[in-house]
Amino acid sequence: MMANPAFAQASLRSPDALTTVELTWLEKRVEHWIRFGRDVAETIIDRRRRVLSFAPNTVFAFVRWASNDFGTVVSRIDIVRSVAPGEAYQTLPFVRPGGEILLRISGWPKVERVFAAVDAVEALGIDPADATPEHWRHVHNRLGAGYEPRPYSRDQHRAWLLRRMLS
Repeated sequence: MMANPAFAQASLRSPDALTTVELTWLEKRVEHWIRFGRDVAETIIDRRRRVLSFAPNTVFAFVRWASNDFGTVVSRIDIVRSVAPGEAYQTLPFVRPGGEILLRISGWPKVERVFAAVDAVEALGIDPADATPEHWRHVHNRLGAGYEPRPYSRDQHRAWLLRRMLS
């Protein structure tokens, strides 16, 4: 028996199926923002806080930065794939329920290198949210080991799109 595609699509948009990310902006104190990713809903809580919602299987970059009177205390970027209900996930602060963490980098110099990798993907005319998840894992592993990540290529992206069409 085939599932009703309209029902399946509606169930993916239900609030329980969405991954939410709480963003905060207190200038020069706490700054949480999304570097890339396609949200499907936004809820504004107040002037400084809002919640973005992402459909399952959406890739997004979540940046957290905080400081105190003595300087920066948190610099972090996480590139995450949102998950469907019932799928395994890892927990992450401010992300509900969590997601598949493709990249997790701390420390401003390394975060800047991730920004450069994101910029390089965008320079190809490719939305970083559409890049293969393996690229973000590669960037994570190379930076974690102290090496320069290999750049993303149009050929790599084309191969990813073909693999995705087959599954």
